[in-house]
Amino acid sequence: MVEATENAWLRWIPLLPLLAAAVHGISLGLLRRPLPRRATIALSCGAPIASFVLSFAALISLVRAPLGERLFVDRLFTWIAAGELEAEMSLALDPLAAVMILIVTGVGSLIHIYSIGYMDSDHREDRGFQRFFCYLNLFTFSMLVLVLGDNLVLMFLGWEGVGLCSYLLIGFWFAEDWNAYCGSKAFIVNRIGDFGFLLGIFLLFWALADAGQAAISFRGIEAAFPAIAEQTLTLPQWLWWLPGFPEWKLATLIGVCFFLGAAGKSAQLPLYTWLPDAMAGPTPVSALIHAATMVTAGVYMVCRLSFLYAAAPGASALIAWTGAITAIFAAAIAIAQTDIKKILAYSTVSQLGYMFMAAGCGAFGASMWHVATHAWFKALLFLGAGAVILALHHEQDTDDMGGLWKLLPRTRWVFLCGVLAIAGAPYTSGFFSKDEILLSAWLAHELPGHNWLYAIGLVTAGATAFYMFRLFFRVFMGERRTPSEKRWRVHEPGDLVFMPLAVLAGFSIGGGLLIGPSDAFVGIAGANSFANFIGPVLVETPHAVRHSEERWLAVLATLVAGAGAAAAWLLYVKRPGFPERIRAALGPLHRCFERKFYVDELYDRLFVRPTLAISDALLFRGVDVRLIDGVLVGGPARVLRAFAGGVLRRLQSGLAQGYLFAMLLGTLAIAIWLVA
Repeated sequence: MVEATENAWLRWIPLLPLLAAAVHGISLGLLRRPLPRRATIALSCGAPIASFVLSFAALISLVRAPLGERLFVDRLFTWIAAGELEAEMSLALDPLAAVMILIVTGVGSLIHIYSIGYMDSDHREDRGFQRFFCYLNLFTFSMLVLVLGDNLVLMFLGWEGVGLCSYLLIGFWFAEDWNAYCGSKAFIVNRIGDFGFLLGIFLLFWALADAGQAAISFRGIEAAFPAIAEQTLTLPQWLWWLPGFPEWKLATLIGVCFFLGAAGKSAQLPLYTWLPDAMAGPTPVSALIHAATMVTAGVYMVCRLSFLYAAAPGASALIAWTGAITAIFAAAIAIAQTDIKKILAYSTVSQLGYMFMAAGCGAFGASMWHVATHAWFKALLFLGAGAVILALHHEQDTDDMGGLWKLLPRTRWVFLCGVLAIAGAPYTSGFFSKDEILLSAWLAHELPGHNWLYAIGLVTAGATAFYMFRLFFRVFMGERRTPSEKRWRVHEPGDLVFMPLAVLAGFSIGGGLLIGPSDAFVGIAGANSFANFIGPVLVETPHAVRHSEERWLAVLATLVAGAGAAAAWLLYVKRPGFPERIRAALGPLHRCFERKFYVDELYDRLFVRPTLAISDALLFRGVDVRLIDGVLVGGPARVLRAFAGGVLRRLQSGLAQGYLFAMLLGTLAIAIWLVA
């Protein structure tokens, strides 16, 4: 058991962005007076930068601490105390959390700086510039609470916070109905996953309490978990189709519930459809939320609960296979897309599948390594796409691009760095993390069909290289397809936009060597400093592998990725007319890829339309109009109106003699009552 050290300044890492968001909220919501533009920039960017400095200092302290003391805790107060449930408002920093907060604050700070230049043209009357940064700061706070939360309840608070901020930022330009729809779609789909997360919390706490070891903090759950690790439960008869029927391990059921929450937040099948539509938000939002931070929250949660999944092989197999199928499925869709942000969105879904495949194979360290490298190169690609969109005056269709190699000389090189990293070019950051993931699938002999998992991962690597180089060639190479009225206005982005791109490009290329490659590639024992740092926090399945075998697997993956890149060059540079002929030859098959396998249309018919029909016929017309308005509200009104019109109205005859007679009767009645 790691010994915790009290650290009272840990709270300031999430509090600084919260204070910035609170100032923006008071300025816009209460005072109705926006801050000056420079004050907005200084406050909004200064908060995450300060949090990054504190996070980096915390990382240095963790590295210097002895191996058994790498845990900082900051207990604020008791948040919930009800019976056996006691949840502290407490923050905890260990090596796993340190990696995530560096990603959130480091990449987040760069995106904040980039947003100054990107959003500078937003001079609408609704104070959109300051409102945008208010949402970004609030999101940063929520994400840091999710990562630093010392218990499941506090993690869920941050989990819901990032979901709310995602809704606000995706629908930021809400005047357009499509943007508002996409924000609502993301919010609703995430709620489906969140229901599974809540079920997992309830089941886990109930099982531990029933065993007499109620706990909600991560360290408490891990210490008490052996008491329920081997418990089983009998499934109801209607679940006969599940593998392992009629008995399941309780840990497997809990793990599946938590993974449902992770699948919603991290866009895995079947809950991935919200993420591509989330590209309706501003490009910095796509980079921050839907590439570098929020969508990796599900991966982080699974890795945080590695002790649970180590005892639930059924849940781990489900995670691995869901991740693998999602990876190849999303890569196939990305091949046929033309919107620059949609291609990157489906690429994100595919790369998240890679991370879950590694986690399901028990290689939680490899999964988190890809979280870090993916944050660098995918944030770079999204921000680079934003630079191209700005240069072309908000054009996103690659059919109207091409030939930008000479017009955008700085952007082309940084974008190429991101493409090389995600394709897994040798010794880039993506090369090392992708190699670790494929290696984990190759060695996961305890998983059913692990060879197929490896094959799917290998094919996905080739497809990734193909569609990313296809994107690069269609944007920067070939003839110019930009409309003539926009060609003369194409320009490089300003320094505020380019500086974050340059920093991210450096990490995308050299980050793998910076945080420690595998021993097999540098010939130094214990060279993988990243795995050595976070390894003690995770419960991983140990696998032995010869260095020669690891190198040959890496060579194979590199050759497959190279073949994908070469195919893209042949089709889109050497023979640019050939893809159109392939498209015509494939016909319906290509349309199926282009229309994303009609999944959105299927969901619309199976779920959306029936729900709307039931809501309209039953809830609106039946409950709201007829029951509430017609019976509960209108009913008493009609009775009173009938009584007044049928009874009380007849008492008002208009004859003075009648009124005088009624007064006499009333006086007589009062006198009799008083005498009696």
